[in-house]
Amino acid sequence: MKKLLLVVLLPFMASMTQASEQAVSAYYAKTCGLCHATGAANAPKTGVASDWAPRLEKGMDTLLHSVQNGLNAMPPKGMCMNCSADDFKALIEYMSAAK
Repeated sequence: MKKLLLVVLLPFMASMTQASEQAVSAYYAKTCGLCHATGAANAPKTGVASDWAPRLEKGMDTLLHSVQNGLNAMPPKGMCMNCSADDFKALIEYMSAAK
């Protein structure tokens, strides 16, 4: 019975993860990507681990604080006024992952 339940739930769980990835990608394209895709205004570039390493060393709480309040040229909430703390965490993880 447990195996049957797993077989039934696995595709559903995979689609939930894909939907989440699509949501993060959509937020990124509308907001963060404007600067992080090119490194404009000294923003760490998406997918460039060396740009993100010193920031990640400060911890996620510090990064979330910076996003919420703005930092240097980045405005508060980084242009994503509807994003939650969980959205910002997902966006940071998305941008900081080596591509």
